[in-house]
Amino acid sequence: MADSNTDYSEHYDSGEPEPSDSLKTFGAVYQGFREHAGFTQESLAPEIRYSSHYVGSVEQGRRLPSKKFIGRSEEVLDARGVLRKAAKRLSRQRGLASWFREWARLEEKAISLYTYECRLVPGLLQTEAYARTLFENRVPMLSDEQVETQVTARLERQKLLRNRPNTAFSFIIDEHVFTRPTGGAETVRGLIDHVLEHTALRNVEAQVMPLERGVHAGLNGPLQLSEMPDNEWFGYCEGQESGQLISDPKTISTLHMRYAKLRSQAFTPEDSRGLLTRMRGAL
Repeated sequence: MADSNTDYSEHYDSGEPEPSDSLKTFGAVYQGFREHAGFTQESLAPEIRYSSHYVGSVEQGRRLPSKKFIGRSEEVLDARGVLRKAAKRLSRQRGLASWFREWARLEEKAISLYTYECRLVPGLLQTEAYARTLFENRVPMLSDEQVETQVTARLERQKLLRNRPNTAFSFIIDEHVFTRPTGGAETVRGLIDHVLEHTALRNVEAQVMPLERGVHAGLNGPLQLSEMPDNEWFGYCEGQESGQLISDPKTISTLHMRYAKLRSQAFTPEDSRGLLTRMRGAL
């Protein structure tokens, strides 16, 4: 039986992800440190409290190692900080659904990013507790390893909000998303605090679509728009187990019209912050 303190991480998709060059290079470096220290994958596993399968997947470039995995490996393998430095160069795409990865790459380059969401709080604004609740209750169920990787990947993506101060982030979120007690009252309080904190940044704004708005321009579902440095626009619409990346100018124009209408139908950013503050106080 595995140690109860053992940490696991797995890729979200069914099957293993395609190795990126950075992951394969890190895996080769890691294997070199392991062999130099005289460990097999099986003998190293209990020392760092990760499974031997996890170690093997990292060495083959199929998994993004967690911070805990790297920290414990640094100590046990006496890597002198090399693994930590190498990990900073790793691809951020592991732990993301296959249909989402291309959009995630566009996110990292965007100068404008617009998001409308009616199902849940967008990933870029989620807290760890909120994201973990979502992944732990996914159907079909994810393993502990898969949940850990999904949470890690989501939190990594969120660095965009602070690391790209020249990118304009706009979010429009249905009010009922915040009234649903996802994870319980404490998790929702933390979530609202988190949203308020990030929308205080000059490059991030959020608008709440009020419940009293019976009909609005987003009834066809969530949508995202991103503007690239060359001012080319892309759209993205996600469904169950699929996502559609959109580049057709006519469709992009339609999504722009809908988003512009949504902005006029939602509360202003200032009024939205006031509403969220009141909702937080009522919890």
